[in-house]
Amino acid sequence: MRQEPVPRDEAPQFVLPLVVRIERNEPPSRTDALETAARAVVLMLSDARSSGDGEWAARVRDWQDGRIRKVVRRARGAEWRKASELPGITAAGGGAEVRVFPPVPLDGWPRELSKLQVSGTELEDRGQPVGDAGPGCALLWLNPGLHMSTGKEMAQVGHGAQLLWWDMDEAGRTAWRDAGFPLAVRTAAAGRWAELAARGLPTVRDAGFTEVAPGSVTVVAEHPVRH
Repeated sequence: MRQEPVPRDEAPQFVLPLVVRIERNEPPSRTDALETAARAVVLMLSDARSSGDGEWAARVRDWQDGRIRKVVRRARGAEWRKASELPGITAAGGGAEVRVFPPVPLDGWPRELSKLQVSGTELEDRGQPVGDAGPGCALLWLNPGLHMSTGKEMAQVGHGAQLLWWDMDEAGRTAWRDAGFPLAVRTAAAGRWAELAARGLPTVRDAGFTEVAPGSVTVVAEHPVRH
């Protein structure tokens, strides 16, 4: 069953588009793409154009007044070049590139983005990411009990990074921004997940529109590590 409607469902609904570059012969690794997508979201939130009287501010406010929906599509070659010409911000990881665009109405996507595919975003890691994180690095923990496509995971860690940004005070935001938004995405071990979920940290509960049941906890976010 779906969750009962809440006031934010009555607001005009917007979505934050993200496009991941997946070239046929050189796809990015999964974790690199996840971390780059999460960083792209906070780059958008922290950009001067997204606040105050900035050119994207009204759309960002309208989006945040509703559900913080994100949709990840893929592009390569000429598709990527055309998408890159639209207003937005490109985040680069170790090899991944993700471009985030100002929020758009659910039924008002730019043509260059609406024709891009949502499916086909399954990526693999080249080796297993290990360890937690170094000083100043935030941690986004994925639920080990859920199976999601890479595109869905990218949206979920983007939610986690956004909730973490909202949870920070101004000093914390400034320090994280000045450091370049270092973050790591990891899948928690079962025992660690239970401990994380009980700590009152920023937590993503999915609305259940795709892939997982409504109310599923997909991501728990930890503030940047300080040593």
